Amino acid sequence: MSQVNWLAVMVAALSAFALGALWYSPILFGKSWMALTGLDQEALAKRSPVLVFGSSFLLSLLAAAVFAMFLGSDPSLGLGVGAGVATGLAWVAASYGINYLFEARPFRLFLVNGGYHALQFTLYGVILGLWH
Repeated sequence: MSQVNWLAVMVAALSAFALGALWYSPILFGKSWMALTGLDQEALAKRSPVLVFGSSFLLSLLAAAVFAMFLGSDPSLGLGVGAGVATGLAWVAASYGINYLFEARPFRLFLVNGGYHALQFTLYGVILGLWH
């Protein structure tokens, strides 16, 4: 853990927020995501933003830190990107897919959420691969 670049991990975690702000905005998939989940602006406004965003940041920080440990102390950009794509698609999105199949959730929702996490871990890999 002492070889983890904690500043890079923090930036990687913050990148998940930047990606999420764009990904789940009306510009990209926000409207589809709300329709597919049955949520609306009123329901979202009732939730505590401190709890939702604070907890989301802590979970992103945890994911980025463990991913950094997985990559090791001096990952190449190629390793970071390859591992990020593989982790996002084959571990995270695939796990979502299993749950969505049993929960009979729409395939389009899988594409929105799975796509976000595939790009999230790819960004982690880019940041951690460039900044070691």
